[in-house]
Amino acid sequence: MRLDELDFDLPEEQIAQYPLGRRDDSRLLELGRASGLLADRRFAELPSLLGGQELLVLNNARVIPARHFGRRAGKGGAGAARVEVFLARRLSDDTWEALVRPGRKMPVGERVEFAPGRFEGEVVSSDEAGLRTIRFHSLDQAHVDEHLQRLGHIPLPPYIDRPDEPSDRERYQTVFAKAGAAVAAPTAGLHFTEEVLRAIRDRGADVCEITLEVGLGTFQPVHGETLEQHRMHSESYEISLGAAEQIQAAKAAGRPIVAVGTTVVRALEDSAARAAERGRGQLVLGGKSEARLFITPGFSFRAVDGLLTNFHLPRSTLLALVCAFAGRDRVLAAYRHAVAAGYRFYSYGDCMWIR
Repeated sequence: MRLDELDFDLPEEQIAQYPLGRRDDSRLLELGRASGLLADRRFAELPSLLGGQELLVLNNARVIPARHFGRRAGKGGAGAARVEVFLARRLSDDTWEALVRPGRKMPVGERVEFAPGRFEGEVVSSDEAGLRTIRFHSLDQAHVDEHLQRLGHIPLPPYIDRPDEPSDRERYQTVFAKAGAAVAAPTAGLHFTEEVLRAIRDRGADVCEITLEVGLGTFQPVHGETLEQHRMHSESYEISLGAAEQIQAAKAAGRPIVAVGTTVVRALEDSAARAAERGRGQLVLGGKSEARLFITPGFSFRAVDGLLTNFHLPRSTLLALVCAFAGRDRVLAAYRHAVAAGYRFYSYGDCMWIR
C-alpha cells in the first residue's frame, strides 16, 4: 500500500497543543464500522451510547519522565556541552537503553552529569541503530528511580510545539495508569475520568486492563513509499491471566470487545495470533510478550470488535491500523469530516469511536 493513500490535509491550528480543562469534555466522532455513518458526540456521552454488554480493554501503562538533560562529565564543568538522554527501554534497575544527543560525542565510557555530585550516567555500550546503553549512578542516598522521576521531563510528542510543563505530568497520563515504563501515553485513555468509568460499569459494561509499554517506535515515521517497506518496531506487553480469561469469556458470550486505543489492538491481536499458532483454543494468551505485529489493510482481526482511538498522523502506521479495522475510505472520510467540523487532533485532541 502506498503512503500517499494514507494522506489527509490538516490545518496546523487543529493540532492540540494543550489538553482541555476537563478530560471528558473532548469531542467524540462516532463511526459505523460497516455503514460508514458518522455522528458528532461528546466523550462524556460514551456510557449512554454503550449497549451495556461490552468489555472495554484499557492500557494501564504509565508514562515516565523519559527526557533527561545533563552535561558531559569532566568536559569543562558548567560550560560543558549539553546532552539529552531519552530513555527508551529499561534493561535493569539502573540500566536503560536510550537515545543520546549529540550521540557522536558520547562514546562508550563517556559520563553525563545530571545533578553534579548526586546523579550521573555512563555509556556502557552502543548499537548500529544509534541506541546507547546507559548505566545510572546515584551518588547520594536517593535511589536511581527517585532521581529519574525528579529530574526527568515528560516526553511530549514532537507535534506539540512547546516545552513540557508541570501540569503535563498529570494530564499526559491516564487516570488508570499504574504499570510499566512507557515513553508515550496511550492517548485514547486520556479522555476517561473516574466518573466516566463508574458510569460505564453502571451501564452494565465491564472493564479490564492490560499493559503495553509504548516505545520510541510510536514516533518513528514510515520510511519508503509503501507500508511494505517499513520495518515495524516491537513493544513489550503483558496480559494478566485474569484479563485473558475475562476477554475469552466475553468473546465466547458474544459480547463486543472494545479496544481503548491502538496499543490495546496491537497487544490483543498479537496475542491472539500467538494463541492461534499454538492451537489451544484460547483467544489470547496470558503473560508477557513482545508485540511485533504490523497491522495494515487486509488484516483479519480475531479479538477486537470496536475501537476507541484518537486521530493519528497522516502516512503513519497507526492510521494504517485504523484503516485496516474500518476501511480506508470510511476512515479518511471520517477524518475529512473531523477537519471540517473543527475537531482537535493528536495526543491532546479529540477521539473517535468505531463501532
